[in-house]
Amino acid sequence: MVTDDREMRLLNKRFRNKDKPTDVLSFPPMTKIPAGQEQAAGDLAISSQIAAANARRLGHSTSDEVKVLILHGILHLAGFDHESDKGEMARKELSLRKSLGLPTGLIERSDTPRNRKKTRAKQ
Repeated sequence: MVTDDREMRLLNKRFRNKDKPTDVLSFPPMTKIPAGQEQAAGDLAISSQIAAANARRLGHSTSDEVKVLILHGILHLAGFDHESDKGEMARKELSLRKSLGLPTGLIERSDTPRNRKKTRAKQ
């Protein structure tokens, strides 16, 4: 689902208890499907407003930004978690992003010098 900041804020509050809009949310399937039947990986919600703002700020198209958000969300649905996997998701996102010709990914954007210092301090 591609929606606006208002809806993303409501979803983020309801499911993550964070009262602010966010760029992408991933929702794993709610029910198990019997073995042998196809099952969707889950659902994604993307803020069109945040995607457009990020694209302008970073100098690429909104379409490319939505693709970056989809990739990030799909990796979460595949079980990756950049907050706890010691860089595994970041490496996978970088590899896939490069092979798809997409601009800078979400994890790379949040890898500021301040965050790198924190990461090195924990090692």
